[in-house]
Amino acid sequence: MSTDRTTEIAQNLAALRKHLPAHAALIAVSKTKPASDVIAAAAAGQRLFGENYVQEALLKQAELRVNHADIANTLEWHFIGPLQSNKCREIAENFDWLHTLDRAKLVPLLASARSKSLAKIGARLNVLIQVNIDAEATKSGCAAAEIAELARLISVFDSLALRGLMAIPNPAGDLAASFAAMQQCFHALQAQIAFEFPTQRSLCDSVSMGMSNAKCRRTRATTLPRTLWSVF
Repeated sequence: MSTDRTTEIAQNLAALRKHLPAHAALIAVSKTKPASDVIAAAAAGQRLFGENYVQEALLKQAELRVNHADIANTLEWHFIGPLQSNKCREIAENFDWLHTLDRAKLVPLLASARSKSLAKIGARLNVLIQVNIDAEATKSGCAAAEIAELARLISVFDSLALRGLMAIPNPAGDLAASFAAMQQCFHALQAQIAFEFPTQRSLCDSVSMGMSNAKCRRTRATTLPRTLWSVF
């Protein structure tokens, strides 16, 4: 990788961090980007990376393990793409976080796959429930009314850790209303977990709003802002 490219990525990250609330964690979405870009971002202190496509991510992870094992072992991988049943095993075995769980039938598939590899991985799969917060016909995600039952199902599995909610609000809609609705859903979820699964209450601490414009990155409604083009 050229020095110019490494410097560019480092400068982009530094600029983003100036606008990031202290409580928030930045996920650099590395889909379609080469492993060399991940290394450059890691050299600038970035550790959380988001991927949309399983096979692309697995190839990238393998390349990093072979050529940069010391760095590869420090990275945290977030799957943020659409979740399909035939990809549950690979996601459960190779990612630290899943942001897009929205159907009950996928929960046991993820739990079983993670359970089988739990001894090797040493940690549960962190899960966010994807919510279709603006009820858009073209977007994935469960309805707000379905969160409680899905949360209940996730929480009974020892190989999964329910960490909170994710949504991709309509950028052309009322963003303030979308964020307020997500906060309401999140507070209700926290109250439910505290009552039904008190030993897991401290884990439910995250809201991810999947947008990359500055307004969304700065909002206190999100603890896991995600961005792509501003980093890479």
